[in-house]
Amino acid sequence: MEYTVDALSRLAGVSKRTLWYYDEIELLTPKRKSSNGYRIYGEYEIDRLQLILFYRNLDMPLDTIKQLLNDVDFDSEKALLEHRQRLLAKKAQIDQLLETIDQTLASKKGEIQFSDREKFVGFKKELLDNNEVYHGSEIREKYGNETIEKANQKFARLSQDDYKKMQDLAAKILVDLKTAIQTNDSASQKALQLAQLHKDWLAYTWPSYSKEAHRELAQMYVDDPRFTNYYDEPAGSGAAEFLRDAILNYLG
Repeated sequence: MEYTVDALSRLAGVSKRTLWYYDEIELLTPKRKSSNGYRIYGEYEIDRLQLILFYRNLDMPLDTIKQLLNDVDFDSEKALLEHRQRLLAKKAQIDQLLETIDQTLASKKGEIQFSDREKFVGFKKELLDNNEVYHGSEIREKYGNETIEKANQKFARLSQDDYKKMQDLAAKILVDLKTAIQTNDSASQKALQLAQLHKDWLAYTWPSYSKEAHRELAQMYVDDPRFTNYYDEPAGSGAAEFLRDAILNYLG
């Protein structure tokens, strides 16, 4: 079956302006144009739009979605299964946070004892689940299940103070990266200090440190568009590549 922009807009619940924009950035181009210039969408475009909306529901940037869908090795069935896992993880996160809220309210009423450590369990679990959903398959393949499980356990055991320090350090890395990249020199003192901060940040979760693993992680920041976007969005285009080079220079 084929649809005009009007018909597809009503079917998918997205605005015509959105469909026009997707066409403009070549994220979703129509199958063809009719003799009077109307955009016409077919089954392939319908399926692609569904995937786009799935990924947008997960707050994935449009340029990252475009890279994923245009990958020659992209498997739509696998993508749907992965999206299902992400939704299940999202559901589990919401359930955990709701439980944390309920326990906090009960604690304030004096009904239960709720330790400071327990107050942050839900947030740490959310971070772990997000990491597993978005990067689990890649990091497990590269570092092995045992290493990742040990890293997750170490993160889960972080004290409230160390958890805050880790979060503050992650924020500082992004701020310093934005500054260091302006030097255009990944071997500068600022760049090397940035790489040291990154190593310090890894120490909060890595069960053990190795230069080779650090190199591999730095390269993954460039190779995987999801990692690249994490650094490029707040720090500027090329930030992930600059961080990779800074780490390589730091490691010598």
